[in-house]
Amino acid sequence: MSEPAGKKVVLMTIEPDYAGQRLDNFLMRILKGVPKSKIYKIVRKGEVRVNKGRVAVNYRLNSGDIVRLPPVRQSQPDQNQPHNGLKKSLKDAILFENNEIIVLNKPSGMAVHGGSGISFGVIETLRAMRPEEKSLELVHRLDRETSGCLLISKKRSALKKLHDLIREDGIEKKYQALVQGDWGKKTSLKIDVPLRKNSLKGGERIVRVDPEGKPSLTYFSILEKFQDAMLVEALLKTGRTHQIRVHLQYAGTPILGDIKYGNEQANRKMKSVGLYRLFLHAASLAYTDPESGKLMLFKAPMDNELEEVLSVLRQ
Repeated sequence: MSEPAGKKVVLMTIEPDYAGQRLDNFLMRILKGVPKSKIYKIVRKGEVRVNKGRVAVNYRLNSGDIVRLPPVRQSQPDQNQPHNGLKKSLKDAILFENNEIIVLNKPSGMAVHGGSGISFGVIETLRAMRPEEKSLELVHRLDRETSGCLLISKKRSALKKLHDLIREDGIEKKYQALVQGDWGKKTSLKIDVPLRKNSLKGGERIVRVDPEGKPSLTYFSILEKFQDAMLVEALLKTGRTHQIRVHLQYAGTPILGDIKYGNEQANRKMKSVGLYRLFLHAASLAYTDPESGKLMLFKAPMDNELEEVLSVLRQ
């Protein structure tokens, strides 16, 4: 599939390898250097068409679909490369790789994809590092400030298999979070409250507990107790935006270092022990491969900053 020129309308026929991919992800791959906001705008205005009709950005492509691409300005190739530091960070973050998947221990502060002023997230950087890999896709997402296990597919068939597993609750994702306060005599907690996304002034996204929101379920258990803080494990049963952060805020024990949902005074106090970021880490990810029957278990060690914070608290 050749890349379109930027000065004329182009009609592209979707090949079988791209079947099932979301339209926005396809366009970001094809229209290299075009901001995500611009891509969403041209779809919304109907300048991008599939089989001569308007579609939404979440439309999933079918083999044989004909996609109309309007003239659009693209960055020059030399303007469209991640810096070497970003590439090295990702190379060092690889925990596991085979012919189907890459598992990363994503560093905190790195977005999983570009947008909102960020040219290169994890997926764009990986694609730039490996131009020969034509089907690299995010299987799931992590917040920018969250570190830990992130799954990338290398084949369309692997992406479909893993998305099917996610829909069937077949992928177990465990997180570790340092939270303010305690739950009294309780050692575990089940939070089952619906969550709804809202956009604030300036486009900032915030999530609230709302009866009209989507069902959201997390199981929490205490791993370690400190003075005025706990290290807890979260087992996600649904995958809503900011789910763990909002559920812990709802429980009255917000995550330390969380600027959006946390306690400002507690966060300021934690800076004295070296915590300057959200203490939320995707510690492990596990599933049984439906084809081979093999258990795939991946564990991501915490970075030095989080380990140092726990070390200070233990003293």
